[in-house]
Amino acid sequence: MRFNKLDLNLLVALDALLTEEGISRAAEKIHLSQSAMSNALARLREYFDDELLVQVGRKMELTSRAEGLKDAVRDILVRVDATIAAQPQFVPPQSNRLFRLLVSDYTMMTLMPHVLELAYRQAPGVSFDLRPQVSNPQRVLERGEADVLIIPKDFCSTEHPSEILFEESFCCVLWDRSNLANVDMTAERYMSAGHVVVHPGDGIALDDWFMQQLGMIRRVEASTFSFLSPAHLVVGTHRIATMHTRLATLAARSLPLVIRSMPVTMPKMEQCVQWHKHRTWDQGIAWVRTLLKEAVVTMDGTSSAAA
Repeated sequence: MRFNKLDLNLLVALDALLTEEGISRAAEKIHLSQSAMSNALARLREYFDDELLVQVGRKMELTSRAEGLKDAVRDILVRVDATIAAQPQFVPPQSNRLFRLLVSDYTMMTLMPHVLELAYRQAPGVSFDLRPQVSNPQRVLERGEADVLIIPKDFCSTEHPSEILFEESFCCVLWDRSNLANVDMTAERYMSAGHVVVHPGDGIALDDWFMQQLGMIRRVEASTFSFLSPAHLVVGTHRIATMHTRLATLAARSLPLVIRSMPVTMPKMEQCVQWHKHRTWDQGIAWVRTLLKEAVVTMDGTSSAAA
């Protein structure tokens, strides 16, 4: 099929080339031979009157024209997938669909066990690909490389719809033999102590962002990429970790920890689910959104019972 003299079948090849920035990787991604992909690139170069991919040293790089096409082509394919290629109905017990979720290790430990348990009961054939959140995870969502993103509201994209799943507070976590474990946690003691903080990837953790908004500077003595690890890293030290309360409660079941209320005022985190605006009517994604809300009820019911 052609549109304005462009063979629309070439759009899939173009998207693979722009994403993978290499002929062999692009060919492998969409299951073409390398010669077929080379032929597709030649036809695309002719149509756009641009090299699109050029050899620079040992790798290939996109031209400025190709960079300008990258998001536009992906958006077209996402629209096609959402409106034409998507199945009109989603029947959970009969489905074998794969859902791709971008989650932090906080969400992985607190919410996802309940999500998978409920999903197994409702749709045993459905599978999940739980992917780590990276810098600018919204771009992964926009490129159709994930179905939903679970992220704090403060970091949600304004271009796509979202729903609040639950609120989360923060707390102080200390080794139970710390010199701060048996005294009142005042703001002065909190700010003067050494801290273990989370710096996920090249981003910023929400508690760190809140601290910056409050104009507070903690004395950082250790930093980590994992939201769960501070609970382990304060053990045997007099340091403090500021953690999500649900995650800290889980950690305290197996580690020698004490949990204290925050001595400084911090807003609660609003954890959201976000999806691509073109996929609002996707029945499968609507089911996942409902499943996430059901899992929150189960998660907090389980936490209350354990407490």
